Amino acid sequence: MIRSRFKTVTIAAGISLLTIALIYFPKESLDASRVGLEMWWKIVFPSLLPFLIISELLIGFGIVKFIGVLFEPLMRPLFRVPGVGGFAWAMGMASGFPAGAKLAARLRQEKQITRVEAERLVSFANASNPLFIFAAISVGFFENPGLGVLLAVSHYVGNFCVGLIMRFYGKKDDEHTPKDEEKKIIIVNALQELHRTRLKEKRPFGQLLGDAVTTSIHTLLMIGGFIILFSVFNKLLSLINVIALVGAGLSLLLKLFQLPAELSIPLISGIFEITTGSMMTSKLEHIELLPKVITVSFILGFCGLSVQAQVASILAETDISFKPFFFARIIHGFLAGFIAFLLWEPLYVKNAGSEETFRFFSPMIPEMTTIWVETLWNGLLTYGPLFTIFSLLCYIIVYTGKMKSPRI
Repeated sequence: MIRSRFKTVTIAAGISLLTIALIYFPKESLDASRVGLEMWWKIVFPSLLPFLIISELLIGFGIVKFIGVLFEPLMRPLFRVPGVGGFAWAMGMASGFPAGAKLAARLRQEKQITRVEAERLVSFANASNPLFIFAAISVGFFENPGLGVLLAVSHYVGNFCVGLIMRFYGKKDDEHTPKDEEKKIIIVNALQELHRTRLKEKRPFGQLLGDAVTTSIHTLLMIGGFIILFSVFNKLLSLINVIALVGAGLSLLLKLFQLPAELSIPLISGIFEITTGSMMTSKLEHIELLPKVITVSFILGFCGLSVQAQVASILAETDISFKPFFFARIIHGFLAGFIAFLLWEPLYVKNAGSEETFRFFSPMIPEMTTIWVETLWNGLLTYGPLFTIFSLLCYIIVYTGKMKSPRI
């Protein structure tokens, strides 16, 4: 009882303090809100919407079940999740936060995975997309394309290791989805599952597409709210010196890892929001590059409280617990930072953005890789708002049509 009351008083006091700060710093709050809004409608919305819509369609038409049968021999032994988890894992890495969590929750709602399997899956299916790592951080913040490979490898290898660790989450006798039959040829079994799932879907294509669009945009509106909210929170906590106070204590911990104390403030900001923390880290002067890379790797792995709040909101619609995801993010942060430290010399110092590195990790012509990434990123910044406005107009039209249509 005492613990519950203390929690209530602490939450009430914290919200009250932030409300007073919001009234006391109206201009700074408005500027922070504008920064969060620009990030959402320029980058997050246009980059995530196509993936979310396509994912909904793939689930509806049974293609995810088809992929699940094919991935079953890989996902089950490695991560103790059914093969459909491979789809959520791949889409989560390709599209970025928090698409992996959304897909894991969707698979749970479809009862294609159990609760424990969903908790294992969501812990490693959520990752930053390559465009953000290569374009925004490496090229935009650090102005050093050669860092992209190191940051990406440390992030995705760390994510893979988290999946291997979280396979031990849960008891051996926990409920699990039955394994697919191994008597048949795997491709035949996959095609049969595809056909069965498609027959179960009774909605016509037009309705399925409309539901995919409205569901995806509804999710993105929620994500936008969290981005704006945490952008304002981060700014207010900085203005009332809470970040500086916590940073002073964190600097002692950084010294244990032989990292500069100046990284404490950017790290605290990154714990709240990835983009802000990564940008602040890159702008620090008179600090060697390696500590900055380790810090940014940790921030990417932890993924920030802003993204975690988005994931918590998505998981709240299901019976999936948020605690395993939060625990996995801490592990991922430390693993990514450690891997970046180990690979610093072989991946960056010895190659330092050389053509050999890009030739190994990129299927494109080495000289064109950086140009292609910059062009794609600049295209998002330029045409992203137009795409967002057009999509929202379509959403309003579709949603209005649904509201007007008679219900049987």
